[in-house]
Amino acid sequence: MKELQPGYEITRKDVAKDKFLKIGAWSLPFLLAVIPAAIFFFFFLLTTLPTQAAVWFFLTIASLVGGFVVGLLISGGLMLYRSRWLAQVRERLAVDGIKAEEVEWFKHELTGAERRSLQEVEAKNLLLGDAFRDSLAARLTATRIQKSARAELSLIKRRQGKLKYSKSENSATFQQELQKDFEKLTEIQKEADAMRVEAENRMHQIETAARHGTNFSETDLALKKLSARTSALPLALESARMEEEIRKELEKDS
Repeated sequence: MKELQPGYEITRKDVAKDKFLKIGAWSLPFLLAVIPAAIFFFFFLLTTLPTQAAVWFFLTIASLVGGFVVGLLISGGLMLYRSRWLAQVRERLAVDGIKAEEVEWFKHELTGAERRSLQEVEAKNLLLGDAFRDSLAARLTATRIQKSARAELSLIKRRQGKLKYSKSENSATFQQELQKDFEKLTEIQKEADAMRVEAENRMHQIETAARHGTNFSETDLALKKLSARTSALPLALESARMEEEIRKELEKDS
């Protein structure tokens, strides 16, 4: 059973690794093509014999094409590795709720309108920009909770269906426990939806405040409330998920 530890923080090593993988994926096709080709072309310029010049020229073209193809293959591997690694990092970050400073790691989950609004608000007012990031973090957390809870609910429904035809002595007990989990996850999903709506409304209010120069203090109290929900809901979902995993293991043993 895989357990995610809450409270994970991004380190300098994570930032450096992300930059290295990103730069490496984009630069390798060009580096592997240009560097060998440049060396062979240098020898081509130095040679005086036509036969040797033809060989060096052929090697220049071959290394240019071959290096680029090999670079593309390695680049694809790096991009695939980076994608999987980032997914693991995001999952670890999201366990106890996404924070404002972690929004950068979830940029691909933002809509185009949200990215534009973030840039506009931060350009006009840094404090409101921080508030907007808080609301974005709450929206991202709520959306992830909804998606995860939906998947867990679907799994529970399937397992409840299987247990209906089970002749195990503990099937009735497992059914009751699954129903409790189902009700708990349903409640979490409802709370997550309310948090998402509240976060989106707060984002609209902050955008309006940035346009009209409204004071940041008007949004501060609501943001604190959102932050509290952002921390509490993911841990509640993780708790329900852990209970379900333990129940699976017990059912297998029985």
